[in-house]
This record gives sequence, structure tokens and C-alpha cells, in this order.
Amino acid sequence: MKITGAKILLECLLEQGVDTVFGYPGGTILNVYDALYDYRDKIRHIRTAHEQGAAHAADGYARSTGRVGVCLATSGPGATNLVTGIATAYMDSSPVVFITCNVGENLIGKDSFQEVDITGITMPITKCNYLVRHANELADIVREGFAIARSGRPGPVLIDILKNATAEEAEYNSLPQALHYKYGRLAALLGRSSHDMTAPEPDSEDIDTLVQLIKESERPLLICGGGVVRGRAHEELAVFAQRADAPVAITVMGAGGFNGRNPLTTGMIGMHGSQASNMAVDSCDLLIALGCRFSDRVALDPKTFASQAVIVQVDIDRSEINKNVQTRHHIVGDVKRVLQLLNERVEQKDNTDWKNYVFSFPTETEYSLAGDALTPKQISDAVARIAPWDTIVATDVGQHQMWVTQHFHYDYPGQLLTSGGFGSMGFGLGAAIGAKVSHPDKTVLHITGDGSFRMNCNELATVAYYNIPIVTIIFNNRTLGMVRQWQTLIYDQRYSETDIAVEPDFVKLAEAYGLSGKRVNNAADFEDTLKEALSCGHGYVIDAVIDIDEKVRPMVNGGDRITQFLLN
Repeated sequence: MKITGAKILLECLLEQGVDTVFGYPGGTILNVYDALYDYRDKIRHIRTAHEQGAAHAADGYARSTGRVGVCLATSGPGATNLVTGIATAYMDSSPVVFITCNVGENLIGKDSFQEVDITGITMPITKCNYLVRHANELADIVREGFAIARSGRPGPVLIDILKNATAEEAEYNSLPQALHYKYGRLAALLGRSSHDMTAPEPDSEDIDTLVQLIKESERPLLICGGGVVRGRAHEELAVFAQRADAPVAITVMGAGGFNGRNPLTTGMIGMHGSQASNMAVDSCDLLIALGCRFSDRVALDPKTFASQAVIVQVDIDRSEINKNVQTRHHIVGDVKRVLQLLNERVEQKDNTDWKNYVFSFPTETEYSLAGDALTPKQISDAVARIAPWDTIVATDVGQHQMWVTQHFHYDYPGQLLTSGGFGSMGFGLGAAIGAKVSHPDKTVLHITGDGSFRMNCNELATVAYYNIPIVTIIFNNRTLGMVRQWQTLIYDQRYSETDIAVEPDFVKLAEAYGLSGKRVNNAADFEDTLKEALSCGHGYVIDAVIDIDEKVRPMVNGGDRITQFLLN
């Protein structure tokens, strides 16, 4: 049948099982939004306050569900407002398809109103991107884009569609997703009739080599990275860690990949890692990094990182092997499949002496609870006691991000949503919206700092309009806390442009959007307010006042040996 390109796009979204999209309308994408009116009972659209919020919401949807998120935006500033969200998804390997519409073909290259080369701009921060000039190209490109976004190492894809391609008609034949690899552009691209675009089967000899290394090791350590979360390999990792009897250190992106309450957990690793994790990596004789790219926040000094160990890296992306840290052995493959093969071959180990050494160091920082002032640890403890165990937490970036990564115990993949690679301060509220829309029966907390919240508080409009009951908790220290911490420790207390002398009344701001809010200064008030917020059934902002000089501990300076703590 012949239908418009706009309808072809929406039919292809239905083929992919898309039930929710996030976006913001505009001139060049109006044909799509006009068609969407007829699909409103099949595809739910969440209009955010800003395109960046839509990008983060689609990302939060993807991370919390494991499915592909979808975001729509118009041309020009609408498209460029997505760039931070695209880069955030790219750095953290989150599968999101961004769909923009550009000016018509007769206006391309003429500096037309709201024209921008968004494919050129986003080329370095997408797995793949496309410029669709005609409606008859659209179905194959959308199918291919979704396949690329979810396959291998996941990531964002951008599809930019000229306005004329959304208006003109073309032949469309419905094709179930299971057949996309057998017919059309995908089959031609792959050069075969059927292929699922997953990672290749891990090399059996590589698996055997690692099995032998584990057998010979007396001081093994595992690192749970973001690949475990993306690959939903948490159950396989639990079995493997128990069988290898190896402590498990967790990166920020690996939170939820290994149960935070498991007795083998050493806590976070790296710049703000626990003493147990950092001392273990410095003393182990075998380090197995699972879906971990050894970023500069983990391997702070690559030359001294795990210097006593045989380093083994398991990653789905060959380009990550030996990029930051030189390994002795590696396995390229999906971490879930690698762990399945290891679990078939690894014999039960007993490393009691090694574990006793590792766990002689604290896995979490102990904070003094004396005095009347509210502390980050009191906030974390109260949330852990009061909120349901499966609460999803979305954060912004800064001290609050580290505190909740250190002190909350994440039990499953997609429970912590945070911008680990790109460090986008405006990520949290959008991501929380995406998570709550996709998990209406779960509690979703947005945890932020006062500096970060000022970057995305406009999305309270979205929370109010759609009545999305998200609880925002602000760690309010009236400063850009993480930067101030560095200025205190490294820059001789020269507080250049970090203290926030004047900021809005966040309670009144919440009320201006028709939401509830309360400011709290002590642990008892915080607990009472959190209970009220969780039961109220609508958006709620808790402005939790903490001391300006609260610090994230431990801390290791960038470039130093991982055990060279500035703060314990």
C-alpha cells in the first residue's frame, strides 16, 4: 500500500515494538506529528520542556528497560539541543534512536531557516547516522537503524529525514521484526539471508586460557563494568563470582550488574572507590575486567594499575581492548555469553585468605553522625530504609552522584541511571521521567545537587503535566560541591565561581509547577518528608540542606596510584 513517509515512519516504530516516544514538535517535523495524532492510541508521546530533556528521557527509558529508546525533534535548534543527550548515550552505550526532520530537499544547503547539518554534527557521537531524502528509503533505514542501535555494543543512532520525505507517498509493506534480517537493506548489508548482528561466539581457546588462569590464581579480583549491565549478565556474574570465590569491585556504570548486598562486593572502584576495592586491585594476582573500559576514573595511573596482576579484559567491542590499559589476555564477545561458557568450565575455588585480606579494609566510608546537621549518609540510609528495595534512582553529576553510588546497594541492571562517561549535569530528571513512564509501578527517585538541578528543573513542567510521581531529592550545599572539593584539596581553597550565593527557593519552584515541596535540615524531618513524598501520588521536591564542606570520601587524585588516597 502507498502511504506518506510520516506514516511509514510510525508503522516502522510499531514494527519495532515502540510504545512510547519522547520529543518536542516544530516546523519541519510537523508532518510526523500530524500523522502521530492518528496513532495516539498506539504510541504514547511525552512532550518534554526542552529537547535535551527528551533526549535524556529516551535514554532513561532505554537504560531502565534494556529496550531501544526513541526521541523526536525538529530541525535546527531542536536537533542541536539533542547533542548533549546523544553524546551522553554514546559514552554510556545506551541504545536510543534519535529521529529529526530537516528542511525540504529544495532548501538544503541554502542556509534556510532552521537548517543544520545534524548528521555531520553528530557523526562522532553516534554508532551510525542517516540523511533520508525520499520516502521510499525510509522503512529500510529505520529498520537498519534500530538493529544497529541494539546490536553488539549498544549505542545511539540518528535518522534525519528531509521534510519532503515525510510528505510524499511510497509503497510500504509491513515486515515483522524477526524478518528484517532476511529481506531488504539489512540482508544486503550483511551479505547473507539471516543474521542477528550479535557479537561473534567467544573463542573457545581464549575461554580455556582464562579458566587456567583462574585455576592458578590465589588472589583474583573481578571488575563489574557497564557491559555487565548493558548485557543483563548479572545472574551469570553472580554464579561466576561465587565459583571463582573472587571479590567483585564495581564501576559507576557497573552498578546493578552485581548485587550490592552480595558478601563478595568490595564496593566502588577508582577515584572515589572504597579502600577495599582499591587495595584489592593493587594487590591481586589476576584481574578480570568484565565490560569495563578502564576509564581514567578507574585506572587513574595506567602504569601502576594492577601492577602485580595478570590483567584480563572481556569486552564486546574489540576497539576497547588495550586502549587504556595493556592486558595479558583478552576475550572479545558478549559478556553474558562469555560468563555462561566460564561457568561451564570453572571449578569451585576457595580463596578465604585473600578475601580476609581484602575485606579487612572498609567497603564503604564511615561518616560521623554526630550533631544536628543533615548529612549525605543520613539521607542515603533513610532512603535505603524507607524506599522500596527495587526503587530506580536517576542522578545528575557531582558529589551526590558519588554518594548514592557508594552507599546505595543496587540489586539489578537499570536500577541506577547516571551519566558516567560524559558527566552531563542535566541528565537526572529527564532520565527519571523515562524510567517512571516505562515502570509506572516502581518508585523512581531523582537525586541531584543544587547546581545540577538548576540545569534541568524546567522538566518539572513535564512531571506536572503528565502527573508523573517522581520524588526529587536535592543535596543542597549551596555550591558546586565536587568542584569546590577539588578547590579545597588541590587549589589552595581558591573558590573561583563555585559558591552559589543566590539560588531559587526550590520549594516555591515546585509549587509554581503545581507540585509539592519541603525544605529539611535534619534527619528526622527528612525521613518524615520522604515518607510523605513517596505516598502523595504526584511529583515532590525535597530540598535537603547539607554542609557546604561535606566531601566525597575516599578520593584519589587523577593520575595517582589507585591506593594514594587524598581522603580516606
